[in-house]
Amino acid sequence: MDQERNAYLKKKQDPSLKLFVVLSKAYRAVFDQVAKDIRGHGLNTTDFAVMELLYHQGEQALQKIGDKILLASGSITYVVDKLEKKGFVKRTPSPDDRRITYASITESGQQLLNDIFPEHWKQIEVITAGLDESEKQEAIRLLKKLGIYADDLTKRD
Repeated sequence: MDQERNAYLKKKQDPSLKLFVVLSKAYRAVFDQVAKDIRGHGLNTTDFAVMELLYHQGEQALQKIGDKILLASGSITYVVDKLEKKGFVKRTPSPDDRRITYASITESGQQLLNDIFPEHWKQIEVITAGLDESEKQEAIRLLKKLGIYADDLTKRD
């Protein structure tokens, strides 16, 4: 019984679970604020993520978009369909491989992001103002380190 209690007390002192809970709650709080800002511009976070990727990185194969913004391929088709109907994104078949279709942002989509992005950036600055500049840099470093380690664990499986 003493061994079990000692093991329990030792685990209770381990900050791993608390880190996970705090990280999850912080992510949710920040994400909710960002989502609210994006919804204020008539988009949802997935639509915005696809448009932002195409805006900053140019034309992308539909299959690669899912990998880059962590979305299932079926969902990508749905999102690109919606954005294409709104005139923000266009599809282009690959000239070399019929299985590949590319998506790119249209002039209308670029204009929308040109209009949205400065205010969105300001809102992100407001949301993250709870940390000073050096704390932001430290948080970036630590979270990147944690993410790389967790990603490496996944690759080992």
